[in-house]
Amino acid sequence: MADPESLRNIARSRAPLSTWLGVVLLFALFGVIVLAIIGPSPRSSDYEETRAKKRMENLKNLREDAEKALNTYAWIDKNKGVVRIPIGRAMEVTIAQLAQQKPAAAGPIATPETQAASPAPAGSPQPSATQPAASPSPAAQSSPPASASPAPAKTP
Repeated sequence: MADPESLRNIARSRAPLSTWLGVVLLFALFGVIVLAIIGPSPRSSDYEETRAKKRMENLKNLREDAEKALNTYAWIDKNKGVVRIPIGRAMEVTIAQLAQQKPAAAGPIATPETQAASPAPAGSPQPSATQPAASPSPAAQSSPPASASPAPAKTP
């Protein structure tokens, strides 16, 4: 059976009523704080309408700023002499500059390394790495030389 001394220790170790009351009051205080924070926030349709009006006003301001930036002159960096010009004028200047230039030939198209390393189909010659691949003349395309054509294989 249990010792009378151990029973007394158990009885003394139980939390007194004031401790339980303190815990309940802390929970109540926490609840009041939560209500104070959440309570004032509007929950009606008026709140959504107000937010929608603010969004529309922000969109209007953004479009006005974009329109101003696209259609007005302004200094970007006065020390460097960089200015912003209207987009219509910028297009006119660019077209005028391009019209004065002569067309330039396009550069060679670089072939990927993976195509150069892949084996070619049988019977088609591979261009060497030192010589650029050139297309043959139309006469050469229509009739291949006799020495280049392989002899037909005979089956027994």
